[in-house]
Amino acid sequence: MGTLRTKLRQAANSRGQTAFVTAALVIGVIVGLAVVLLVVLVDAATEASVWVQEQVGNDSVAFFITVPVGLLIAWGIAQRFSRNVESGGVTETIAAVGLRAGYLSTRTILPKITSTAATLGGGGSGGREGPIVMIGAAIGSSLSRYTRFSEDRIRSLVAAGAGAGIGATFNAPIAGMLFAMEVILGNLAIRHLNAVVIASVVAAVTTHTLLGEEQILSSPLGSFEDPRELLLYLLLGLMAVGAGLLFVRILTWVGDQKDHWQYPGWTRPLTAGLLVATIGLVDDRALGTGQSFLSGLMRNASTAEASDLVLWTLPILAVLKMTTNALTRSGGGSAGTFMPSLFIGGVLGTALAVAVEPVWFTDLQPGSYAMVGMAATFAAVARAPLTAIIMVFEITGNYALVLPLMLAASLATFVADRVHQDSVYTMPLTRAGVHLVKNEDVDLLDTVTVGEVMTELDDTLHPNMTISEAARFLDESRHHGMPVVEENGKLAGVLTLIDVALAEGDPDETHVSDAMTDRPITVTPTMPVSSALARMAALGVGRLPVVDDIDPRRVVGMFRRNSVVAAYHHALGASTDRHLYRQRLRQRVQPGATFYEVPVPQASAAAGKRVRDLDWPEEAVLVSIRRDAAVIIPHGDTVLRVNDTITAFGHGDSRVAVAFVLERKLPADGDETALA
Repeated sequence: MGTLRTKLRQAANSRGQTAFVTAALVIGVIVGLAVVLLVVLVDAATEASVWVQEQVGNDSVAFFITVPVGLLIAWGIAQRFSRNVESGGVTETIAAVGLRAGYLSTRTILPKITSTAATLGGGGSGGREGPIVMIGAAIGSSLSRYTRFSEDRIRSLVAAGAGAGIGATFNAPIAGMLFAMEVILGNLAIRHLNAVVIASVVAAVTTHTLLGEEQILSSPLGSFEDPRELLLYLLLGLMAVGAGLLFVRILTWVGDQKDHWQYPGWTRPLTAGLLVATIGLVDDRALGTGQSFLSGLMRNASTAEASDLVLWTLPILAVLKMTTNALTRSGGGSAGTFMPSLFIGGVLGTALAVAVEPVWFTDLQPGSYAMVGMAATFAAVARAPLTAIIMVFEITGNYALVLPLMLAASLATFVADRVHQDSVYTMPLTRAGVHLVKNEDVDLLDTVTVGEVMTELDDTLHPNMTISEAARFLDESRHHGMPVVEENGKLAGVLTLIDVALAEGDPDETHVSDAMTDRPITVTPTMPVSSALARMAALGVGRLPVVDDIDPRRVVGMFRRNSVVAAYHHALGASTDRHLYRQRLRQRVQPGATFYEVPVPQASAAAGKRVRDLDWPEEAVLVSIRRDAAVIIPHGDTVLRVNDTITAFGHGDSRVAVAFVLERKLPADGDETALA
């Protein structure tokens, strides 16, 4: 078995992009199978609840049995295996990608599936989408660790597994792909796209093949003909913001009560289950996933067909759904907020259409407003407008509502961002003091890898060296810390001057292995410097061992504080080069531009300076530098010399400006006006 594992790892690491794409395909298949298993178990648990209802003879009374029992089972599974099994799963996935290099335990997969089936099958309020996101992400994390991919590729495959879960659940692979990019990764980086798309499509195909046409939602309706309705859709977008923020507040408040629970642990799921069942007495549509009721809303072609929905009950139903979902999650159940947010939006859109139709210019379709309300509310709750829009397209197969969808979802996201910065998924992290970096701005240090700036090792410490020998070595090498490497070349730990100072016993008898920090945090050559710096800052250290991407115990260098400075200058030079290149392209297409040459004269203030440090006119683009018999292509770090001849490209006026830069003379002693 060990030999097979080694061969698989070697194959994965040697094939590069092919192995990466193959891993995404395998993840898609496994996630599709996991979705099938979850659906089957949820259906089985639901049938068991139906049997209980038949025995009791009263559905509402039966909920007082099935809901608490379902939550107790889910809570027990969480206590036995992992607390991550509780709640939804999307927040845990985001934290894994952002903080733990994509690590999610394989041991959570089957418990999460079972816990979700018990929660939803018993009548707990929520959706299976959040849990399947975590299940898919855990599958991606497990497989990528098994094949020893780099950290960035592990993140890609974790996101691919999460997106595959959404794509398979809704039979909407494009929406799954966008969910992974917008929500899990927080950016639309091209390098992640291949894996996410492949996994989402394959998972959807796998689930469809095994379950058939099992669409979680369906709607054959939806049309938009009167442009005046855009005003109503704008209003619906604003209403979605209010509903989304209220949903987040209820989830937060109810979740806080869990932390202050003073009674035995098992009483929490029991109490939450009884409260959910009590709300079911008021309106049982607030229980379960609510997908059948939501599909009914989407099929309403006219207000006459929605006449059985009393207007004033719809907002109440939305609030009841928020409350039951919050109670289910805080009671230890495994249920997501994805479907409840769609439920709330569908109810909201239908309520608006039913309320306005009597005074509106034309007949309204509540089903269309239900669909747009779904997208707008999810966009406000999750801050994922593209996912919301595309999801409705894929679910309904109807593109007639493209304008209302884009308008309402974009407006809801824009306003929600300014009213409250956190989504329903990032709020728990923020309250825990975790602030994930937003990816809208590109950090210069993201463009440089650790391998480009790390310090190569000429020598290392050994575990059997004495403390006095190690101290002498550190003093001679002028380093504050060095890796400790075993005879077989494997990393054993790190020893710093602080470790030497704190070492107990006689320095001539105490060994390095007794004082070193074993199992140190490491970085890899392919990791961005920004990530390595964040890891170094979080640990409060000034150096990290750099280990091989394939063999995490083989040391290839050290990443130190001065490496960060080198990385910044490297990135700044590359940035300058890109800026000059863009200038060349811009100038090349302008009429009247030409090539010209300007020499660097004696006593020029430009001599000895780098290209990036001179104030070049924007109208000119440097092409080359002729130095003796050589022709140099200039870049930001190129240093000019006397008698260099600069070839530039630009308009005639720019030649004068370039000559002014090059012909300014160094100031003579006491002359402060020469450079003016």
